[in-house]
Amino acid sequence: MSKKVLVVDDEPSIVTLLQYNLEQAGFEVITANDGEEGMKKAVREQPDLMILDLMLPKMDGIEVCKQLRQQKIMLPILMLTAKDDEFDKVLGLELGADDYMTKPFSPREVLARIKAILRRIPSQHGHEEAEDPHKIRIADLEILPEHYEAYFQGERLELTPKEFELLVYLAKHKGRVLTRDQLLSAVWNYDFAGDTRIVDVHISHLREKIEQNTKKPVYIKTIRGLGYKLEEPKMDV
Repeated sequence: MSKKVLVVDDEPSIVTLLQYNLEQAGFEVITANDGEEGMKKAVREQPDLMILDLMLPKMDGIEVCKQLRQQKIMLPILMLTAKDDEFDKVLGLELGADDYMTKPFSPREVLARIKAILRRIPSQHGHEEAEDPHKIRIADLEILPEHYEAYFQGERLELTPKEFELLVYLAKHKGRVLTRDQLLSAVWNYDFAGDTRIVDVHISHLREKIEQNTKKPVYIKTIRGLGYKLEEPKMDV
C-alpha cells in the first residue's frame, strides 16, 4: 500500500510541484489550501506524513501543528517556511514539527527527507515489523520499538515520531555520551548544517515527559561540552 502524504500550502505552484513529484515517487497525495482544511483532512484522512506551510490563511502552520499535538495526533510533520528565521523554525519544532525546510527547495531534497522519516516509522495503517523486536527497560521507562510505544511509570507516553526515534537511540546506547552531531546524524539521517538546537529542543521535550524535575534530570543527563547520555537513575540510599 502506498504511503499517503497531506500537502497543506496556499501557493498553487508549490502544491502542484510537490504533488507531481510525490506521485511520481509512488505516494498518494491529498492537498489542502488553508490551515482549517488541513486540520480537517489530517484528522479524517489519517495521512502517513504532512507537509505543512508555516504561513497559511485561516489558521497558520504553527497553530495547526499545536492543535494536532494537543489532540494526540502524532503524524510526522515536515514544516515549510519562506522565512530564513530561526525563531520560526525552533518554535515549530517546540510545538511538535519533526523537520523543516526553507523555501525555495528542491523536490529531490523534500523526497529524501520524507523517505528518511518514513523509513524509521511504522505505518499507522499497516503492520510493518520494526528493526528491533526487543523491549527496552530502563528503571521506570519501557520502550517497545516493534509496537512504536513507550511507557513511563506504566503510563503511555505521547511522543512525536522524532521524539520516539531519539529516545530509542539514546536507550540503545545507554550510558554512552552522544554528541549533538552524532544524534543529528543518527536520528535525522542527513546533514542539518550544524543546527544542533534541533537536538536540544527534542531533548527538552523528552525530559518534560520522563523527568520528575527537568532542572535536575536523572535519566537524560547533559554532559557539558560534549552532549547527552541516557542512564539508569541512581537510587537514593
